[in-house]
Amino acid sequence: MNAYFALLAVLETGSFTSAAKQLGYTQSAVSQLVHTVEADLETQLIIRSRTGVTLTPDGEQYLPFIRSICNANRELHEKKKEMQGLERGTIRIGTFSSVACHWLPQWMKEFKILYPNVRFEIHLGDYTDIENLIKEGVVDFGFVNPDAVAQLEMIPIQQDEMLACLPPNHHLEMRDKVLLQELLEEPYILLDEGAVSEPLNVFHRHQFEPKIEYRVQDDYAIMSMIEQGLGLSILPSLILERLQYNIVTKSIEPQVMRTISIAYKEKSILPITSRYFIDFIVAKGTESVISER
Repeated sequence: MNAYFALLAVLETGSFTSAAKQLGYTQSAVSQLVHTVEADLETQLIIRSRTGVTLTPDGEQYLPFIRSICNANRELHEKKKEMQGLERGTIRIGTFSSVACHWLPQWMKEFKILYPNVRFEIHLGDYTDIENLIKEGVVDFGFVNPDAVAQLEMIPIQQDEMLACLPPNHHLEMRDKVLLQELLEEPYILLDEGAVSEPLNVFHRHQFEPKIEYRVQDDYAIMSMIEQGLGLSILPSLILERLQYNIVTKSIEPQVMRTISIAYKEKSILPITSRYFIDFIVAKGTESVISER
């Protein structure tokens, strides 16, 4: 099994040297482990270059199976811990930045009081990234918009209002609410979250087309751009908590909402620690989030 984990570490870190440091091996040992996998499969899997490592065409074909073997090995060891009555292990979560910044830290802190030996592994991405991470078994579960994913089990956690974000001293600053059509008049900065965009869905539902001049994947980069007067946007209120940018936020008419859900392939086969944490979030998370508003 070490050989498969070594190969994944090389791909994830981008080099044999970094993989060796991560695994606590020598570089030559990692090279030998990767060679062992290639010899077993009778093909070359990766190519070294000055810029790092890349998969060969055969490597791309074999990679999902290698990931599956490593994930199955992790699940086997988690099951062993469960059978031994140990409430410990690693919880692997896929999430986007607003949940990672404003919900997860408190939940993890409270959960570790109950189960101090549990570890967390957080993978950031957009809705599409998270869906793929779940389906590939890289994470145990993830936070998503249920409209953006398919063929996964889901538990709704919270409704999150999305707000218009305007530059300082904007002419709409004194309004209690802004009309959706009023956001069509200026450059629009789109938060690129993968296959689904809640604001774009609302625009199109009303047969509006915003003037998209920028597509950005990071919420905080968008807020900085708005602060500099490059345009306006619609962002989730969750990411706007503890706002550190000089921007103006307004509710929109009609209201724009998103649903945040937990998604996974099948709860019964998840590691016990992840099942415990999902139940913990469902029991405590919704209540704590609502009480903060």
